[in-house]
Amino acid sequence: MIDSELEEGWIAAELAAEFPDLRLVSTRIDARPRSSPPDVKSRLRKLADRYTGGKAVTLRQQAVPWAYRVFFRQVGIDPDEHRTPVEAIALERMRAGGFPSRNVLDDAMLIATVETSVPVMAFDEDALTGPLGLRLAGADERLGGDGRPLSSRQVVVADAERAVAVLFLDMAEGRGVHPRTERIRVASVQVKGVPDVSVEEALWIVRETLLGDA
Repeated sequence: MIDSELEEGWIAAELAAEFPDLRLVSTRIDARPRSSPPDVKSRLRKLADRYTGGKAVTLRQQAVPWAYRVFFRQVGIDPDEHRTPVEAIALERMRAGGFPSRNVLDDAMLIATVETSVPVMAFDEDALTGPLGLRLAGADERLGGDGRPLSSRQVVVADAERAVAVLFLDMAEGRGVHPRTERIRVASVQVKGVPDVSVEEALWIVRETLLGDA
């Protein structure tokens, strides 16, 4: 059963029929972007020390990263060209030699993905209309209503009015978190082969880090 602080998103019937295990889960957090406190920066350093080159090389063979790679291919994304989020983090760790702190939200999402292999995304809650869900892009639809044209049948994250992100790719302009954001909607997508507990843990890591309880 989903935790009371977590909300189950809607899945359009056509997507649910093709991917019966597909879920979108989100949580609202009353928090503003800010610099990370020392304990979060320390956690990043410890994670980087654990994330060796050998772990990064074998990452895709693990069950959860592999499940997202499979789903990427099923929805037309080549995971060798556009890496799954956890693989992209691993490659950046090898390139940068660590996990440099950016801000508490970005750091929290990185920690959550490293710990669970589950990707998370964040929106400005006040830029959304109604609950979030997943559907296919319509003919002649534009990202955010007035952004770039969407390919027909791309999987999009949508609110009640428009597509607010292309799943695992772009976010609509004006829907992401910015310095004036006061409420954040953090969401994650679960695919076949990913345990419920992993998705819920990822969201809880972000929530607790933003609220200072991590």
